Parts: sequence; C-alpha cells; structure tokens
Amino acid sequence: QVQLVESGGGLVQAGDSLRLSCAASGRTFTNYVMGWFRQAPGKEREFVAAIAGSGSVSYIGDPVKGRFTISRGSAKNTVLLQMNSLKPEDTAVYYCAARSSPVVVTTAGNYNYWGQGTQVTVSA
Repeated sequence: QVQLVESGGGLVQAGDSLRLSCAASGRTFTNYVMGWFRQAPGKEREFVAAIAGSGSVSYIGDPVKGRFTISRGSAKNTVLLQMNSLKPEDTAVYYCAARSSPVVVTTAGNYNYWGQGTQVTVSA
C-alpha cells in the first residue's frame, strides 16, 4: 500500500522560511516523479514543484520560482520542498504527490498517489 506523509508545515511570518518533507512508502520510488501541489481555500489545486526520480530534472511553478526549491532526500523515497521568502499568498494546504512515470509533468491529474496535506500559513 502506497503512503505519502508530509511534515514541516506551520505558521510563519512573511519573509520566513520553511522546509516541507514527504516520506513515501509501499514501493520503490526511485523511478517515480515526486511533486508538490497546494490548495488555498476557494481555489483550485495548484502546481508548486516536481522532480524526477534521478533528481536531474525538476520544474518549479511560476508563482514560487526563485523562492522555492525541490530536492530528493538522502533516502530516495523522500522529497523536500525548501520555501524561502514566504508570502501571505503562499498560505495553503501543501500536498505531496507521486507519479508512476519518469516523465515530469505539472498536471495534478497525472499523479497517482497523494498525501493528506500539511497546512502552511504565512502571516503578514
């Protein structure tokens, strides 16, 4: 059974940093794309970042480009999202997702597995 568990969310002030972590279990994820999406109240789920299993290819969404980075953890079944210079508009539930393909994509519907989400709140 595949399970994705996010951690690291919380309440911070504008300009602060947070690092989210996602631990995947249930199978080998070395050839899976891992990604992060977010959803704010009343808005659609939005792509944040994704990275290939090898770590050699990654995409960052335009709203967070230059502030967020994605990386694979030392254990290949983990993925990290480093969020710097946080803004109030970054407030959302952040979801970890996995795609059983080596091709990195940005559409939520192409991801097979999802975590429960972790809340990130940025105060002004």
